[in-house]
Amino acid sequence: MRIGRIPYINCYPVYGAIDRGIVPLEGELVDGVPTALNRRMREGTLDVSVISAVEYAADAPRYLLLPDLAITSDGPVRSVMMFSKRPAQELSGRRVLVSRSSMTSVALLELLFEHVWHARPQFVPADAEIADIAAFGGADHDARLVIGDAALLLESRMRDGSAEALAPDAGSRYAYDLGAEWKAWTDLPFVFAVWVAQRTADVQEALAVHGRLITSRNWGLEHLDTLAAQAALATGVSRPVCVEYLSGLDYRLSYRHLAGLTEFFRRLVAAGRVPDGSLAFLPAA
Repeated sequence: MRIGRIPYINCYPVYGAIDRGIVPLEGELVDGVPTALNRRMREGTLDVSVISAVEYAADAPRYLLLPDLAITSDGPVRSVMMFSKRPAQELSGRRVLVSRSSMTSVALLELLFEHVWHARPQFVPADAEIADIAAFGGADHDARLVIGDAALLLESRMRDGSAEALAPDAGSRYAYDLGAEWKAWTDLPFVFAVWVAQRTADVQEALAVHGRLITSRNWGLEHLDTLAAQAALATGVSRPVCVEYLSGLDYRLSYRHLAGLTEFFRRLVAAGRVPDGSLAFLPAA
C-alpha cells in the first residue's frame, strides 16, 4: 500500500508511533503538502492518504472515508492564519496571497470573506507554507494566508509580541485564525483534513492500514510531550507552544465533527464550488 502523509507537525500524533517502529505499518509512506497528496490520490498513485476536506467533497465517488480519523479544531487552530495590514472587512479589491498547498483553507477563507467579512479581495496564489515574505520577492499584498508550521511560528511570535513577529509581512497588524473564525460563525468544529482510501483499493489492506493509523494516533495522543519536543526541533517554535498546539487539535471524526464537515460542504455546494454528494466510509470486514 502507498500511504500519503503531510510532513507538518500536526500529523505527528498520527504517524509518531509508526515512525518510531512502535506500530508496524506494511506499506510505503509518501510525504507531500496537502495539494500534492490530493493530486496523487486523484491520479491513483496513492492507495490511502490524508487529503484536504475539499478534495473529498470535490470527488466523493472516488474515495471512502476512514472512520474516526481527521485533523480538526473546535475553535482556534493556530496553523491556518491570515495575516493582514488592514481589517478583513477593508480588503475589497486588495491583494490577498492564498495558499497553493491547501484547498480547504482557501475555500474556508473565501467563505469567510463572502459571508462574515463581506469583502471581495483579489486572491493571488502563493506558497503559504513559507514563513519569510522575502520568498515572494517582496510581492505587493495587503494580507496573506499562511498554513502549517510556518503559520504556527508566525502566530506564536505575534502572540508573544516578538520584535520579529511583524517583519516577515512588512506591517501586518491583524491576525485571523480561520478555525476560530469558523467557530464564531457556526458554533461548530472545523475539519481541515480527512483520511481516505481509494474505492478501488483492497478493502482488507485498507482496513489494516486504518487500524494501524488509529493505534498510532492513540499512542501519539498519550505521548504529546515527546512529539512536542520533536516538533520544537523541527519548527523553531518553543516546546510549550508545541504542546499547547498539538493538544488543541482533535484527531477524531465524531458526530459533532461530522456536523461541522457537512455544514462546510453544504455551504460549498450552495456556492457552486463542489458538487452535491454524500459521505461514504470504508466498510468493516
